[in-house]
Amino acid sequence: MKLNALYGLPEKVVFCKKTLISNQRPSSSIEFAHNFYSKKSTLNIDKNGVSDTWKYSRIKKKINFKIRENLLLRLLDKHRGKYGKYDCIVPGSGGKDSCYATHILKYKYGMNPLTVTWPPILYTDYGKNNYLNWIKSCKVKNILPNRDENLMKFLTRESIVNLMHPFQSFIIGQKIFPIKTALEYEIPLIFYGENEAEHGNKLKDNYSSLRSAYFFAHNTSNSDDLYLAGKKIKDLKKIINKSNKYKIDDKSFNIFMPPNIDIVKKLNLEVHYLGYFIKWIPQETYYYSVENCGFRPRPFRTQGTYSKYNSIDDKIDDLHYYTTYIKFGIGRATYDASQEIRNDHLNIEEAKKLIKKYDGEFPNMYFDEIMNYLDIEPKQFHSMVNKFRSPHLWRFQDKIWKLRHTANKDGVDD
Repeated sequence: MKLNALYGLPEKVVFCKKTLISNQRPSSSIEFAHNFYSKKSTLNIDKNGVSDTWKYSRIKKKINFKIRENLLLRLLDKHRGKYGKYDCIVPGSGGKDSCYATHILKYKYGMNPLTVTWPPILYTDYGKNNYLNWIKSCKVKNILPNRDENLMKFLTRESIVNLMHPFQSFIIGQKIFPIKTALEYEIPLIFYGENEAEHGNKLKDNYSSLRSAYFFAHNTSNSDDLYLAGKKIKDLKKIINKSNKYKIDDKSFNIFMPPNIDIVKKLNLEVHYLGYFIKWIPQETYYYSVENCGFRPRPFRTQGTYSKYNSIDDKIDDLHYYTTYIKFGIGRATYDASQEIRNDHLNIEEAKKLIKKYDGEFPNMYFDEIMNYLDIEPKQFHSMVNKFRSPHLWRFQDKIWKLRHTANKDGVDD
């Protein structure tokens, strides 16, 4: 019997024989074009069972990063001292990657970065401390948005209801607010850390240092036709205006609106991945940030995985990764283990055990607090979750939901 595959996912589930990630892993998408019926592009795995992520990890070992660094030096020389006090922008919230990028640009390469932060929805205590330590240790100016937290809450709630995507309001702001800051300050150089293409976008996306403008700018004539939280913005405004519950001005949406692509081009804005120019290894950026920026890991294991130092700023982080497990059949332990296999920090048998033990673990530590903040009953959330389980990934058996296929080949249909 043919089973329906939601989100345009491949009907046949295939796991990379080298890294254990599956072809259900979605590639980066344009969030302001995202609704429930959007079709995902996903990780490519070839006929031999090898993913593009593994292929690039082997290619990366052969890259001459001295040549790449020379390209970086020329790029920095082109921009240094040209825009007043600041030479470039580094977005971040105090995680290991933004710590590393900021510190190395300033103290190794002699740049004066302006840091820009789209704050987490619900900061963890240790995440907030890492943010403060980042700014203090790097001695940099930091720009924060003047955003409507009621709108942030509304959009996060709607993102769960419509998309089961609790992190969308953060991801959109994280991508767009630094661009708007660059336009305001007329600083046409932005640096992010690692290229997300290494984790599952098209292989060719790794061969450029630039992020495509279509992830943070638009070319539509009417911004109300863009999507937030899975609905057109004009429809979200109608929901707010018809309800006495939400006290949100229409103008509050402006901060979420991507700039027109023509304005971005006029500034000659360039958004680069620093990881294209220097060898970027997550474990090494972690150690560097601990030593130089006062970064500290979680004081306990992150639920859903075995690590402590990745994506720990926001209490909603853990729920976000749980929802990827629901929608795509791969959880946070799979993401972490796949990355560590590619960087030769884990072997495949070790990874299988970690995935078996932790993938899909429910993140109950902050769950009640999140539900209370978003005004969602916990039972309502658990009921909603099942709507987003794709039939080709899940089977309801013995009164519980079980994956049909797993990296350990112990799914109900394996």
